[in-house]
Amino acid sequence: MSVMSVEHDYFRSQAEVMADIAKTGFWPTTYISAASPELPVHYHDHDIIGYVMSGSTYVLDADGQRIDIGAGDRLHIPRGAWHAEGEVSDSVTYIVTIREPVPFQQALMPKEPRGPWPEM
Repeated sequence: MSVMSVEHDYFRSQAEVMADIAKTGFWPTTYISAASPELPVHYHDHDIIGYVMSGSTYVLDADGQRIDIGAGDRLHIPRGAWHAEGEVSDSVTYIVTIREPVPFQQALMPKEPRGPWPEM
């Protein structure tokens, strides 16, 4: 089973993020999340690594546990890992990276379960 992970205080600068991206070989883009409600639990068909550049919010893991995230944190969301992005009260800026060179919207297309949380 794939599991999302969060590494707090992973980086201090954009230069550190870019160096980490170079090591992963993933394809980067900038994503700004405006104020929005909590999303339903879902997974993606692509491996994703996200870096929180500014702002704060939270994510829910596969067990529904809340994990606060903010600037300096790195999220690794493997293909198939159940998770949910939390409510955004202000904007949050991410550098989002994907393993395959596919259109960004395709990579982030959520795959949702039929019920509130998938059975593990």
